[in-house]
Amino acid sequence: MAGAIALGGVFLIGTLWYWLVEGWAWEDAAYMTVITLATVGYGETHPLGSRGRLFTIALILLGVVNIGYIVNRFTEAIIQGYFQEGIRLQQQRRLMESLTEHYIICGFSRTGRQIAKEFRAEDVPFVVIDSEMESVQRAQTEGYTAFQGDATLDDTLLKVGIERAMCIVAALPSDAENLYIVLSAKTLNSAIRVIARASTEEALQKLRRGGADEVISPYITGGKRMAAAALRPQVLDFVDGILTGADRQLYMEEFLLDPAFCPFVGQSLQKARLRSQSGALVLAIRRVDGTLIGGPTGDTVLMPGDRLIGMGTAEQLRSLNQILGPIGSQKLRKPKNNN
Repeated sequence: MAGAIALGGVFLIGTLWYWLVEGWAWEDAAYMTVITLATVGYGETHPLGSRGRLFTIALILLGVVNIGYIVNRFTEAIIQGYFQEGIRLQQQRRLMESLTEHYIICGFSRTGRQIAKEFRAEDVPFVVIDSEMESVQRAQTEGYTAFQGDATLDDTLLKVGIERAMCIVAALPSDAENLYIVLSAKTLNSAIRVIARASTEEALQKLRRGGADEVISPYITGGKRMAAAALRPQVLDFVDGILTGADRQLYMEEFLLDPAFCPFVGQSLQKARLRSQSGALVLAIRRVDGTLIGGPTGDTVLMPGDRLIGMGTAEQLRSLNQILGPIGSQKLRKPKNNN
């Protein structure tokens, strides 16, 4: 910008000199200034005296300096932009390669933004995918790791490390695109947990048939919550208080009983004494076949592959995690550190 202004000033000075001092027509003055600054080698428009030739020499030098400056800055901008973009892409690639046991959010609309807030409150590693640069920039501004790309493409999912991810959330507005994500995710990583958003009842069924582990309809869920708020407001407040938010006193967490790590498989809850050892309360047990045991008694036997749903403070849940997997099973979800 400064070089262009300086060049314009030199052009104005040269034109005024030839017009006012040499007495040429302004068209001839402007033409002479241009061919002088461009150093094209044309002859003089009108004969010049010694004074005029000295001025023309100075005008040529000023023109060369200004044009050289402009070319240098332009070249520097191109080179810097090229290398900066290369460095940015390399850093992004290294970041994606370093992600492991992370979560993937597809779409950064209102639903995706809320999911990202909850993930950050839980302090879990995650990456956001969105096809719109504006959404990606917004996610990065809010401090999230974001990648621009089409989440329905295998190549995009591979770039964000889907084969190393724990869970993927398909939160795009389009049910068809969410179905593509579900199919691609399960193909690339059969063990990954897939959560999908559905707008209609038909889409809900198709997403489940496509392999989604859980399908959430914002309209159905919203309606249920509104009904619960009307009928059981205190219960809803309590459940919300232990499921979401960053300022919770109580948490709910699930734990997978891996017989290779858990010493209590095959024992009853009474014999395992999980409550007395950790202080956490076991609310329910999900068997491998999907059977849910709510409010298990002391006689309930812990079986391989059971998922225990516990409630307690962050410290109590961390203690329960250590009791259930003293060797440090990678399959056990680590409760959030509330320090």
